[in-house]
Formats: sequence, C-alpha cells, structure tokens
Amino acid sequence: MLWRGDWQNARLLLQALSRRADRLPRSGSGKRPGSPAEAFELHRQNQGRRARALGMLLVPLGADYAVPLRRAQDVRQACIEAYGAPSGEDSLVSLRELLAVVSAHEWRKKGVPVPAVEGRIYPHYGVFSPVRGEYVDLVARAPLPSGCELAFDIGTGSGILAAILARRGVRQVIATDQDDRALACASENIQKLGLSAAIRLEKVDLFPAGQARLVVCNPPWVPAQPTSPVEYAVYDPDSRMLRGFLDGLAAHLAEDGEGWLIISDIAEHLGLRSRESLLGWIDAAGLKVVERLDTRPKHPKAQDASDPLHVARAAEVTSLWRLARRDGIN
Repeated sequence: MLWRGDWQNARLLLQALSRRADRLPRSGSGKRPGSPAEAFELHRQNQGRRARALGMLLVPLGADYAVPLRRAQDVRQACIEAYGAPSGEDSLVSLRELLAVVSAHEWRKKGVPVPAVEGRIYPHYGVFSPVRGEYVDLVARAPLPSGCELAFDIGTGSGILAAILARRGVRQVIATDQDDRALACASENIQKLGLSAAIRLEKVDLFPAGQARLVVCNPPWVPAQPTSPVEYAVYDPDSRMLRGFLDGLAAHLAEDGEGWLIISDIAEHLGLRSRESLLGWIDAAGLKVVERLDTRPKHPKAQDASDPLHVARAAEVTSLWRLARRDGIN
C-alpha cells in the first residue's frame, strides 16, 4: 500500500499493524516444536512473515531523499548515510525500512558509550553496534600475550575490539574487514578516539599478510542464512567465517602467540552447532585451548520469558577462547 497522507498518521498505522501482527497466531502454533532447532526455524519463519507484511506499507521518497508528505521529518541525512548520494530519481521505500534508517542515524549521532575505549563507538547503518557489552568486557580483561606489540583484529566491524587492544597498549593493530560500510565505520571511530597511529585498516577477507602475537576474531554467532545485509553481523551461513578463522589461525600466529575467539554458545542451545563440532574444528586446525573465559549476557531478552527462544537465551554463555598452536605446528 502506498501512503500519500500525513507522515505521523503513517507511523501510527505502522504501529497498529505491528501490534496486530504480534497478535496473529504463529506459524506452527498448533504443535509444540520437537527440538530447539525447530523452535528457532519457526521463530525465523514468523519473523520473516511479519517483516514482509509490515514492509508492504510504502511511502514516497523524493530525488533528494525528502519525504513529500505532510508533517514529514527530515530524513535526508539519514538516507545519505544508509544509501549513499541521491540518485536524482523519485522512489518508493518501505516505511518500516525508512524508520530503521532514521534509528541508525540517531545511534550514529549519539554513539554507544564504551568505558573500555574511554569514549564512544558510533555505529553506521548495517554495522553491528556494540550494545552487548559482555564480549567487550572479555577482551578488555583477558591477559595479553607477553611482548604483544602487533595484533590482528579479524572482521573488525565498528572497530571496537581493535580500539580496546590499542587502549590496552598494543602498539600496532591491523584490523581487517571485507565490507566497505564496516571499514568506513571503523575508520570514523578510530579517528574520533585518537587511535589512527595505532590501528591500520585493511580490506581483506579474514587475515592480513604476516603473523602476530595476538589474533582476535568475533564472528557472527549463529550458523544460519541471513535474509538481509544487516543480518550478516548475526548469522554466519554454515559457520563459514568461524571455520575460516580457525583454519587459518595457526599460520598467522607468531611463536608463542594466541588467537582469541569470542563467541556465544547460543547456537549450541538452539541445536544448530554442537560443542563437539567446535572442539573438533579447533583440533583439526592444529590448535589447542589454553583457557576459556566465560560471562553471562545481561541483555533484556535473557530475562524475557515470553520470547520464543527464552530457554536458549537464558542458558547462553559468551566465551573468549584463548587458542594456541599445538607443539610442532608451524
């Protein structure tokens, strides 16, 4: 449906549709899921159906990203940040998507305070925001390898982990990502934190050339197929990034170096990956576990009993796995 009326009324209509969608029976609600994996699949189906339905409410967008509706807010800067320079043509956009773009713009303006970097991280649209602080705290307190002057941050995203390492005294951090949006976000954050001399960004898939005493990676935690570019920060199809990191880690560790894998066990509680599989991949990559540091998530969904995945979320543990090469592995 294309809306041509008042902007505020369009937002009220979307809110009403959202409430109605939340009251509709869920797919498969007539039977209990037979496993956590089935519960997760039903949850994703319901999410997808809800997103498709709400995405059918469209609003016009001018060639300069202005919304030609009464009482419309100015979304031009938010659209430039998300979509790039205006194309010079009028278009239509889902109101739900446009409001997400505006929300991302507000996050980018105010930033996320992160005590470990002594400042704020400003997430861009489509880049994972460090709002879950438990994994940040793990990296801030894990013992650094002795003499660690060079570190690699694999899949840097917003640059948060590279910034923590630099704040902890690592003289040079090479942060990699293959997504231009993420690299732009990391570059802005590094400059605002005054860490440009300590952190170098490289556009590369996984590892830069060479070896380091510390190699850090926080891959997406759930082995499932993303349905939008934004979801690539959460979903890792077939655990490709996780396995790519593990398989290449030994070759990029300097002598007595460590690899830090930061990952939640939510996939295990959902029946999407087993602990035995993870340990098997670590062993097959010529690595050993030195130590595992654990913490419990504190996000609201972990306490929300009405959430379809509450059982898994309530049991979730986030870990920093300290990995090293096994003896004789070069």
